[in-house]
Amino acid sequence: MTEAEPAATASGLILGFADSARGCIVAWDMSANPDLDAAYQGAALYDGRTLRAYDLVVHGLSNHLAWRCPTRTLRALYAEHVSSRHLDVGVGSGYFLDRCRFPVAEPRLSLLDLNAQALSYAARRVQRYRPLTHVGSVLTAGRLTEAPFDSIALMYLLHCVPGNLTTKAAAFANLGPQLSDSGVLFGATILGSGVEHSLPARALMKLYNARQIFCNAEDRKADLEQALAQNFRDFSVSVRGSVALFVARGYSGRRDA
Repeated sequence: MTEAEPAATASGLILGFADSARGCIVAWDMSANPDLDAAYQGAALYDGRTLRAYDLVVHGLSNHLAWRCPTRTLRALYAEHVSSRHLDVGVGSGYFLDRCRFPVAEPRLSLLDLNAQALSYAARRVQRYRPLTHVGSVLTAGRLTEAPFDSIALMYLLHCVPGNLTTKAAAFANLGPQLSDSGVLFGATILGSGVEHSLPARALMKLYNARQIFCNAEDRKADLEQALAQNFRDFSVSVRGSVALFVARGYSGRRDA
């Protein structure tokens, strides 16, 4: 597990990308990208106490009562697409990793998250798979040494990423080249616009966006589809309640050598 933490400087935050596979750190000056600064502030909210309550609050209550997308629907999406060479981005509590059934007994598992506490929490939860862990942002992720992957998951990540889905498309551009030729990128995100929110969902949306836990007030299905179309030849997006479920294959962008 990585021990590196993002550090602060007078000119802005520095994002340290700690690669546990090689023990090296690549740093970016976040003062040049305000979205990364905001992303770090949002990620920092997930501490040990929050993570211990996450499964109950999110997967036990909010999915059913607010977002109207049952957790079993998200688990089914994960189970359908997870592979033996898998990268999980924005790991949260590690719920899906812990509950899914991998197609092999010893998968090659990698975890990427901006929050070192969340990363360590999830890694401990699935330590039986000996995951490799990386601290970094999905907006600027460099190529991981374990790539290519046969599956990459972004479960409940994009609605926490600063900006709109036009700028969040950088996540697809960064991760797409790390897929194998037959690999699949999949995930789920809570939409802010263009869906009929329940009363509890509207209350949570207002609260979470005000506290910068979410940044999805302008996120729409059409914009997600456009972002995927810019990076993949084949994709699908379906909506369940307030949640968009997406699957993409055939990365069509640039692959650096």
